[in-house]
Amino acid sequence: MADTVTLNAENKSYEYPVLSGSTGPDVVDIRKFYAETGMFTYDPGFTSTGSCESAITYIDGDIGMLLHRGYAIGDLAENCNFEEVAYLLQHGELPDKATKAVFEHDITYHSMLHEQIHNFYSGFRRDAHPMAIMCGVVGALSAFYHDSLDITNPDHRRISSYRLIAKMPTIAAWAYKYSQGQPFIYPRNDLGYAENFLHMMFATPCEDYEVNPVLSKAMDRILILHADHEQNASTSTVRLAGSSGANPFACIAAGIASLWGPAHGGANEAVLNMLNEIGDANRIDEYVGKAKDKDDPFRLMGFGHRVYKNYDPRAKIMAETCKEVLDELGVKDNALLDIAIALEKIALEDEYFIEKKLYPNVDFYSGIIFQAMGIPVTMFTALFALARTTGWIAQWNEMVEDPHQKIGRPRQLYTGPTERDYVALDNR
Repeated sequence: MADTVTLNAENKSYEYPVLSGSTGPDVVDIRKFYAETGMFTYDPGFTSTGSCESAITYIDGDIGMLLHRGYAIGDLAENCNFEEVAYLLQHGELPDKATKAVFEHDITYHSMLHEQIHNFYSGFRRDAHPMAIMCGVVGALSAFYHDSLDITNPDHRRISSYRLIAKMPTIAAWAYKYSQGQPFIYPRNDLGYAENFLHMMFATPCEDYEVNPVLSKAMDRILILHADHEQNASTSTVRLAGSSGANPFACIAAGIASLWGPAHGGANEAVLNMLNEIGDANRIDEYVGKAKDKDDPFRLMGFGHRVYKNYDPRAKIMAETCKEVLDELGVKDNALLDIAIALEKIALEDEYFIEKKLYPNVDFYSGIIFQAMGIPVTMFTALFALARTTGWIAQWNEMVEDPHQKIGRPRQLYTGPTERDYVALDNR
């Protein structure tokens, strides 16, 4: 690859350096482009723009690769628990036994919420969406934990990071409890991260909840699969909010709001709705035909991905997890799973899907797992936010420590009226 790229504009030539990362495509450094040419680049959706330098997550969508700090997602999901992956994302290396024990202790002992936060929940309607509650409660944490808001202080950043990772399961589980009219269940220090979340979701004061190890392992794996995914919409939102110097609680609340969008965090709910609409494996051919018809509004959900042009590496793990959960729960005949398996087989063999690279993605099976575990549809995106918090925090910390970081300020292609004379109200 050339060391520079030359741009010719208005009979002048401009040279811009080409930068290379440790892997992946090279990038053209156009930071001086506007100053030298008087022009901006135009890239709606930032699909061809590198917004930052990062050492956290790498995706090669053409071959279906997802690495966290160099480790393949499959290896992490198979061999680590969520706390180990969270440590890896935050600190750059997998912990040894002693370090892992200290980290898990620190996370566990930050999992309680300030007692006055109860009042925030009671201010919401009972039918409020859990994501609305999470946006409000997470944003409000800065009013309770203002002893760690100096983003220039590494100790403050670490404490805030641990608090967010630790408290998010409590916040999410309490949002569910509130919607059910049930008392809040406090976290327990003798339970692991995923176990604690399931316990707070399903235990009641009058009846304890024995956490099924197969289900807690499945939940742990799901959290790992969603922990980080490079510069997606919500992560970019966290970075953009953080570039202004906003506190980490506000930045993560902004990320939750971005994730709430159906094109981002609501995809697994859309898959479940689609499987219910199909309803019977005998109707699959009919709906595949509808999906191929460009004039038909029906779309197969859970296939294809903005980044992956190959099989989403997380989808295979999710499919295996789905079967494990259904077997453990004794679900022998699951119509939705039968439809999903048949659809996946078609997608991997049908020329239409292969040509358009419409492979199953991570959302394809997760909704079936959540439904089988008794988690309502309204909590699907909240679970996504719970998992992604650790990635958001890692990305936020990296941005704050970046000496080249500047406040985000995208440009625009203006198409409105040019300057015109003001007309007094009586003359309009």
